[in-house]
Amino acid sequence: MSIFPVKIGVEELTGLSGTVPLIDVRTPSEYLRGHIPGAVNIPLFSDNERAVVGTIYKQNGQIEAIIKGFDIAGPRMSELLKEGIQKAGWNNRLMIHCWRGGKRSESMAWLFSNAGIECMILEGGYKAYRNHILSELGKQRKMIVLGGLTGSGKTAILAELRSMGEQVIDLEALANHKGSAFGALGQEDQPSSEHFSNMLFTLLNRYDPDRRLFIEDESHRIGHIHIPDNFFDQMHRAEVIALMPDIKTRIPRLREDYGLFPADSLIESVERISRKLGGDNASKAIAAIRDNDLDTAIEIVLNYYDKAYRYGLSRRPSSAVRYITGPADDPRKNAVKVLSIADDITVS
Repeated sequence: MSIFPVKIGVEELTGLSGTVPLIDVRTPSEYLRGHIPGAVNIPLFSDNERAVVGTIYKQNGQIEAIIKGFDIAGPRMSELLKEGIQKAGWNNRLMIHCWRGGKRSESMAWLFSNAGIECMILEGGYKAYRNHILSELGKQRKMIVLGGLTGSGKTAILAELRSMGEQVIDLEALANHKGSAFGALGQEDQPSSEHFSNMLFTLLNRYDPDRRLFIEDESHRIGHIHIPDNFFDQMHRAEVIALMPDIKTRIPRLREDYGLFPADSLIESVERISRKLGGDNASKAIAAIRDNDLDTAIEIVLNYYDKAYRYGLSRRPSSAVRYITGPADDPRKNAVKVLSIADDITVS
């Protein structure tokens, strides 16, 4: 029995996320560039095939393009249907989208519907989803920024806060990058900025907007990831709790984090910031790495990052920054200190 596909909006789609499978019928490269988290790619056309259909549409019009599309996809219909049936699962339902909610999603919904699968098409497609989330990322949130000098253990403290029931977003984990010139070491490939914002929205959408949200202090870019402007602006306006342990406290943590990487990789990272370090300091840091004197190299690099971070804090209103000093390198104890300060902050 054929079930006529229905149109749904972005909010309905996100509300059904995790309960109804989502099929992205765009090309593989469109999907890789950015997709709705949780979506499975069942492309109607390959990248080259879509280019062929698009060229025919421009040169000969819609009818000729549709005929060419059927010529291409027709022989694969049984294969596409089998994939759809497999993904529909026990409840025999699918959500489907393409770029603008047009012919590709409608064609696949028609195919699946004729096999008795209940299909829902995202109205406006992925384009509508992107417009929606980019707007939502700018909404006011009860945000507290956890900042601090490089090596102060912010990521470990965020993990402790999460275990204590707080709402936490780890931007560096989403970006597969630790933020500094050394941040790509040991990390998987970064997603695109587009997909980063998709994942960020998905996490935020799970949280209670009436509760506070802890997020790590970051610059506008994390590696090659660009944090969406409206979200970053809100981060920059938020109250900051800054961890300011001395260098001697931080060196062991950084030695543990980065000492396992080959010397050549560490030297390449130093060379990326050699101008900012200054020629003499960069040379000394590289020589120290070659001599396996990581403590000296770390201290040289930290002197640069500390100055840069303190300058960044100085650009915020002094009343918006609360400091945690002291030598403790215990994430749990520091998380308790953070909560003590956070309880005195009124976030709106």
